[in-house]
Amino acid sequence: MLSSISLAFTLLLFSSGAIAVPKPLPVAAGQSIPLVRRAPTPRDATEWEIWAKNEKDKLTIKYGGTLPQKRSEGTNLITNQNADSSFYGSLAIGTPPVSFNVILDTGSSDLWVADTSCSTGCSRVSVFDSVTSSTFQNLSQPFTIQYGSGAAAGSLAQDVVQMAGFSVPNQVFGAVSQVSSGLLNSPVSGLIGLAWQSIASSGHTPFWQTLAGSGAWTQPLMAFQLTRFINASDVRPTEPGGSFTMGFVNDSLYTGNIDYQNLPSTPTYWILPMTAMTVQGNAVTIPTGTAADSAIDTGTTLVGGPSSAIQAIFAQIPGSQPGTGNWEGYYTYPCSTEVNVAISFGGPSWPVSPADFQLTQISSSQCVGAFFELNTGGSAPSWIVGDTFLKNVYSVFRYNPPSVGFAALSQTALAMNGVNAAAPTPTIGSISASATAGLGSNGSGVSPRLSFSGLALVAATLVRVFLL
Repeated sequence: MLSSISLAFTLLLFSSGAIAVPKPLPVAAGQSIPLVRRAPTPRDATEWEIWAKNEKDKLTIKYGGTLPQKRSEGTNLITNQNADSSFYGSLAIGTPPVSFNVILDTGSSDLWVADTSCSTGCSRVSVFDSVTSSTFQNLSQPFTIQYGSGAAAGSLAQDVVQMAGFSVPNQVFGAVSQVSSGLLNSPVSGLIGLAWQSIASSGHTPFWQTLAGSGAWTQPLMAFQLTRFINASDVRPTEPGGSFTMGFVNDSLYTGNIDYQNLPSTPTYWILPMTAMTVQGNAVTIPTGTAADSAIDTGTTLVGGPSSAIQAIFAQIPGSQPGTGNWEGYYTYPCSTEVNVAISFGGPSWPVSPADFQLTQISSSQCVGAFFELNTGGSAPSWIVGDTFLKNVYSVFRYNPPSVGFAALSQTALAMNGVNAAAPTPTIGSISASATAGLGSNGSGVSPRLSFSGLALVAATLVRVFLL
């Protein structure tokens, strides 16, 4: 049928009664034909940029070259749990992938989740079932991580881990069977460490470091914007917590420049020396040298520091008193006093909101401050700077060169504070880039961790501070 139609169409086209075919005009010998150059269609800067890239890529391929690996960016929406007690995001494990909520923690380096064998400390949380994953591998190695408030224990495993559009097909993590009471609060099933491999209890490369080190990210950094609900009314157990980005910074969430300060030594924690502090506009004396080392830690709720420095802070606040009993190491002060603290790490001075400085009210007139005395041991930094500070800045953790950057929050970011809305739910998105993890040497050191559980319930007299 098709050949008959084609033949008929051809006969029609070339028949005398068909559409006339124009004949070429004769050209005399030696005659030239003028060439007319048409004016090019104007291109804007973006179109020129695309054209130039295409030209370069075509020639690279044509002459046997290889194009650079495509890099990517990803965003993980954060949940604010129990009025700024902790901030968590979601990731997925296994094939097919199953999503879990995990604390986002720049103060440690191991990923772990409760699994189906978990017998203590994991009630009412989602657990990982290795039987459902076709890519799961049991490494048959014990895993234990010790925190100030307890521990998590189980065994090391390996599987596909996905987060914010990135995938590591052979990520090592802890499949945890025992968790100290209070370490996990529903709906959180585990924790992802975002510090460096050198302090990983497992000795294996953290998820983020594999991606950054392999060039999978557009920029070798990750960034946080955290919301504030500690002073909001009608706070629910979970609220929108801000955003965690991998491979880029979100320009809409900060203003001005990001001030980067390089890590002073081989990366372990994200450590910056604290260089200056003011309270009520007055400079206070803080330790120098290694005693000024400060771990910038999203997994910590408050700010802990050397006793001499904490005493110097509250000496600037009339009516303040050291706490007693369960409040030992903390200080009370008149709730009517608006306390303004600002901290510098070698660059600008970053203010802490009075709302963040005020941890909770314990009587009709007395409040408790969010800065407390902390005596760390071993090689741990003297200061642990947590969300009390980080809610006030846009914070960036850069892989190369190893550094931490801060910038002022934009009005867009500030407008999210205290606004009740639906908290993000765990999602499994498409994968834009992946990287293969390398086996690391055994790490050493225990992460000094501070997390505050149940701030919304502290109207009583007891506070629980986890030294994680």
